Amino acid sequence: MDTLSYKTISANKATVTKEWVIVDATDQVLGRLGSKVAKLLRGKYKPNFTPHVDCGDNVIIINADKVKMTGSKWDKRVYLSYTGYPGGQREITPAQLQAKPNGDEKLLRKVIKGMLPKNKLGAQLLGNLYVYTGSEHKHEAQSPKLIDINVLK
Repeated sequence: MDTLSYKTISANKATVTKEWVIVDATDQVLGRLGSKVAKLLRGKYKPNFTPHVDCGDNVIIINADKVKMTGSKWDKRVYLSYTGYPGGQREITPAQLQAKPNGDEKLLRKVIKGMLPKNKLGAQLLGNLYVYTGSEHKHEAQSPKLIDINVLK
């Protein structure tokens, strides 16, 4: 028996095939959309997934302003941050965050960032995410394909 034929093949930067995909966020629940997009960014839907390599796709999210939350999470959920000074704990609700300039993009990025690894790889993966409030985007040159996010598990 040849044991050398059972070697595990790991993807590296040269062997990774990255694609461009468009996700329509219209009437999608924020957390469920975020988890599926995080898996796309990470590359977990690909057969050659390698945990320490950026093998995910470049994801374009359109219609980010039409995302929804169930229940009363728009006003009751609280995101905390800390400035580093005494008494510097700040809190903001998703409705307040969305009301800011570019708030729809900030809200989706915040949710997806929390679902990615907390290291340099997570920061690199977050750079592959492009969020737009309307249905227009500036990545036609990459010829992205539209995928149905509801089909993914």
